[in-house]
Amino acid sequence: MENSLFKKLLLLITYAIVLVAVIVKIDLVGAWLASVIGAFQPLFIGFAVAFVLNRPCQFFVRVYGKCLPGQGKRAARPLAVATSYLVLFGLLGVLVSLVVPELVHSIETFAANMGTYAANLQEAYDWLVETFNLETLENLDLAATINSYLNELVSTVLNVLTNTLPHLISVTSVVMSGVITGVVALVFSAYMLSGAPRLLAQCRRIAVTYLPKGVVGTVLDVVNLTADTFSKYVSGQIVEACILGSLCFLGMSVFRFDYAPLISVIIGVSALIPVAGAYIGAVLAVLLLVMIEPMQAVWFLVFLVILQQLEGNLIYPRVVGTSMGLPGIWVLAAVTVGSSLMGFVGLIISVPVTAVLYTLLKRDLRAKTPLPPTAEEAE
Repeated sequence: MENSLFKKLLLLITYAIVLVAVIVKIDLVGAWLASVIGAFQPLFIGFAVAFVLNRPCQFFVRVYGKCLPGQGKRAARPLAVATSYLVLFGLLGVLVSLVVPELVHSIETFAANMGTYAANLQEAYDWLVETFNLETLENLDLAATINSYLNELVSTVLNVLTNTLPHLISVTSVVMSGVITGVVALVFSAYMLSGAPRLLAQCRRIAVTYLPKGVVGTVLDVVNLTADTFSKYVSGQIVEACILGSLCFLGMSVFRFDYAPLISVIIGVSALIPVAGAYIGAVLAVLLLVMIEPMQAVWFLVFLVILQQLEGNLIYPRVVGTSMGLPGIWVLAAVTVGSSLMGFVGLIISVPVTAVLYTLLKRDLRAKTPLPPTAEEAE
């Protein structure tokens, strides 16, 4: 008994010493954790890619399984993995083909019409001064000021390029490191998708072997629920982004706004960030339009605010919330609270985490209070 008490005291003292050392050397511990996470970065990225491609891969596995006869069914998963990556790269190629030509055209238009843009800004500035009686700002030559700042910007960029030229080798090494990380991550993701059934069986065996028997069932159930919820969330986000981008392109085409394909793609891609994402893309869109005609940028901003209200209050809660069984009010509440507590990370993970907690709580309540579900709960 005394020996057992001594072991417990020794364990407690050791834990206290380690905790104090971690608190005192928190900067070193943080640097060590950052290096460890950096070493596993390709694995994390590969897991994220495989997780996103898992649902389309499962779809193609079912399709090939029905089409291939006999022994050919063994090739269903490799063919499904290859098809999933072809679809991914094809979509990325379509996005690049839409964005890059429009971006190049925007830059060329901006450079060719610099004087016109400066004159438009000067005219708008003069109108504001005259309308609001701002006599102290009346003599400001806005066009000359803009040209001065642009010249300074060009000279600064040239100086930076000149000064950073000797460091081209280090920049190249960083780029090469990023390329290697991306390639290794894609290889990891391909292995994960190809061997998904075996990996899942191995993880399940480890859990059954090393976890207590009274806990293993609950742990596996929560893990399955979490994986299914996050998978549905990713699918819902992609569908919602496509809907918003399409509506934006349709509205911009109807109202004859410039750069409709480019801005629609930007709005759609940024909408992958829940609720607030399209507002982030709106900044670049407004900057592009204000250079052509300030009033067009104002009207586009009005159009985008209306579209965002429609998307945030009707489309997003129904598309994303319904795909995970989470009511729309909880989707909005999760995004609001999650962004306030954790910022950008909270925006990304708040909705699926809330969906998991909501489902677990609903199951527990129904198990402890076996009442017939209401119409709202049944939905």
